[in-house]
Amino acid sequence: MPRTTPIRKHFRAGGAGEVIRFAVGECSLGSILAASSAKGVCAILMGDDPAALVRDLQDRFPKAELIDGDRDGERVITQVVGFIESPRLGWKLPLDVRGTAFQQRVWQVLREIPAGQTTNYTAVAQRIGSPKAVRAVAGACAANAIAVAIPCHRVVRTDGSLSGYRWGVERKRQLLDRESAG
Repeated sequence: MPRTTPIRKHFRAGGAGEVIRFAVGECSLGSILAASSAKGVCAILMGDDPAALVRDLQDRFPKAELIDGDRDGERVITQVVGFIESPRLGWKLPLDVRGTAFQQRVWQVLREIPAGQTTNYTAVAQRIGSPKAVRAVAGACAANAIAVAIPCHRVVRTDGSLSGYRWGVERKRQLLDRESAG
């Protein structure tokens, strides 16, 4: 039986023993929730219904102590909204990235794509050394819970067209337009 690393064990534990601070705000893309653990930002969720975003966070971290809207949570949401509105300013907050080893490899490649540029699923699969794992790369993008900081919106189809985006294709288009205009 394979050994579980502390990171993977912690990931599977649903946030047991952790304090996660979060805040919900509004930006030009709709409602947004930003959450942080002691290590860094662990979730950025977007949508149209703030209550649904909170439920999503609760489902992700069912065993964590969730603290809503304290000073730290408000500071993080302000910085996240600022980044969304002006992506060329760059991401400056630490991340607490949770996922499988494969997902983390994909997400690391995505974080290396400069604002205003795109790549495709096939190129990402090749870059991580798994050229036949195109569908798995798409799955890793879909599983990403740290929107914009892990820029899965920068991954497009091979022909350059936009494909599905966990937070909605229109949000993906707006993020890409904003980055290329910068």
